[in-house]
This record gives sequence, structure tokens and C-alpha cells, in this order.
Amino acid sequence: MKNTFGQSVAVTLFGESHGEEIGAVLDGLAPGLRIDEDFIRHQLSLRRPQGKISTARVEADEFRIVSGVFEGRTTGTPLCILIPNTNTRSKDYTKGLPRPGHADYTAQCKYHGFQDYRGGGHFSGRITAALVAAGAIAISALRQNGILIGTHISRLASICDRHFGDYEADLEMLGDLAFPVLNPAIEALMKKEIEQAASEGDSVGGVLETAVIGLPAGVGEPWFDTVESVLSHALFSIPAIKGVEFGDGFALADLRGSEANDGFRSIGGKIVTTTNHNGGINGGITNGMPVIFRCAVKPTPSIFQEQESVDLDTKENATLKLEGRHDPAIIHRARVVVDSITALALCDLLALRFGTDFPDA
Repeated sequence: MKNTFGQSVAVTLFGESHGEEIGAVLDGLAPGLRIDEDFIRHQLSLRRPQGKISTARVEADEFRIVSGVFEGRTTGTPLCILIPNTNTRSKDYTKGLPRPGHADYTAQCKYHGFQDYRGGGHFSGRITAALVAAGAIAISALRQNGILIGTHISRLASICDRHFGDYEADLEMLGDLAFPVLNPAIEALMKKEIEQAASEGDSVGGVLETAVIGLPAGVGEPWFDTVESVLSHALFSIPAIKGVEFGDGFALADLRGSEANDGFRSIGGKIVTTTNHNGGINGGITNGMPVIFRCAVKPTPSIFQEQESVDLDTKENATLKLEGRHDPAIIHRARVVVDSITALALCDLLALRFGTDFPDA
């Protein structure tokens, strides 16, 4: 029954898709952090549905910060954010016929039928709105300390975006894009693939690539709390994430050591690596280079084609034909969720390394 992540800086999520409100509690934040509510609104807008490539359920996400902030700055005590659900259609959901690929069946197994099944309940991607609101505070705190995070759609169907180039420029650009690609020429192609899947009652997934710059060397632990393990723990909490790789990831398995190793050089007294195959991490600890990782996002499980299911009351085989409003792809909306959970995990790692007053104002 654990819905909290983090040791020094911790986030707790609560609420259900069709409940009255969803929310998050942030505990362990340094006192004095500036809270920019306009930036929180901006981040929430990046998660909001977009026309034909998203669900028709659009929420205003009029959040309220009800504790932990005074006169525009964090107090250092638990910060609670509440977001109301105002656009629900619970009649579209029927209890007892689990959607293939969704958490309906496993929720039944865990909560013995007492779970709120409407819209996926506590397992719904709707809950990520609270995560984004909390993450916006963490992203702001990291930016104030020179640490930038950004994510783009690396691949969707067979369409690939370019790789990161000028990291700082690319990350700044991504922060303002509703559809996060580095090469604007492929946006229409990717959207066409999503719309085609939607027209067939189907869905698509893809790969997100994230870069973090400005992290100091020496963050992370050598065994059970490596940077990779902490970030992976956080990232796999996001609905639809089914794979995470760092640096060149699985491609490293096909290289020799002479190709995979990142050589060290000293430039102006600063130690850097000549390549970044290991994604800015050695031995589970940051080396000062950009931290790079990719997440595999599976196709949205709620589709409009007939699928095989089972009536959980009678245990008889059944056919499921969904009604309601569902995303043909969530990858473009998941980008800001990845940024948010990454920021929260990094705040925790940095606080563990440098103390609970890091990052500071």
C-alpha cells in the first residue's frame, strides 16, 4: 500500500481518476524555494490532451497549494497540491470486464474488488497531473541551481527524431513545445501515424529520450542507490513505461570495450569525457557529463477494437468493446511526466549527497 517515492525529498500521490480530487504531497523540500504558479500551469498544459491525437477528456487542472508555501516560498514543511476532477463520464466504465494491458485485473487481485474502477481509478494516467504539478516545483528548484532537464520523442512507429546536439539550446526549446521533437519536420509525420491508429480504433507507443545537464560529478551511490537504479525506480512508476536504458544502453552489448569506454580529458582544469556512451554515469555515480536515458512507452492499452476478456464475477470468457474517451497515444503527454519524476528523483539524490537544503533558492 505504498504510494510514496524518495528518502530525503519524498513525493506521495493520492486520488482516483473519477474521484473528487487528485493530489500530491512533497516532503523534505528546502525552505525558501520560490514557487512559480505560472510555471506549474505551463507544465500542466504540456500534459493536456491535444486534438485528434489525444483523449477528448480535457481537464482545466486548476490546482491549489494548500500547505507548505507562505508568501510565495516553501516553508520546508509538507507541501500539498490538490487538483479537482471536473470532466468525468463514469458511465463509460463497467466493473468486471478488465481491459487487456491495463491494471483492471491486477487492481482486482490486490484490492479484492474494493478499488474505484472508474477510469482506471488510482492506476489512471490522470494521476500523473499531480505528479507534474509537484515535479514543476522540483524542476524550478533544479533550474535555479543550473540543472536542466528535457525529453523528446526519439521514435514513434518507424519515424525517428534527431539526437541531442547543443544540449542547452535543445532543452530550452523542448520546454516550450507541446509536441516534443527536435526536428520540426517530423512532427506532422508522427501525428499522422497517431491519427491513423486512432481511425482504426488502435494505439501506438514509442521511445522518449531524456537529457540532464548541469549535474555535478559524485552524485549517487555505488550499489543499491545508483543513479540508474533510483531513476529507473521512479520512471517505472509512470504508466506505460516498460523499458529504461542509459547512455547507449543495450547497444553497448554489441561493442568492444575499446568502443564503449569514454576517454577522459582535462580541458581548462575541468575533467570531461571525449564520448558519452555510458550516459554520464560510471559505477552508479554521475561523472559530470550529460545524463542520457531512454524510456520505452507501450501503446495505450485502452483501444476501441474488440478484445478478449473475462467476466470477473462469473469467470466466463467474454468480449470487450470499449466506450468512452481514450488516447490513441500518450507519448507526447508522457514527456512532461518523465521530466517531472526525473526532477523529483534528482532532488532526492542531491539532498542525500549535499544535505536537505539543496537545491536552494
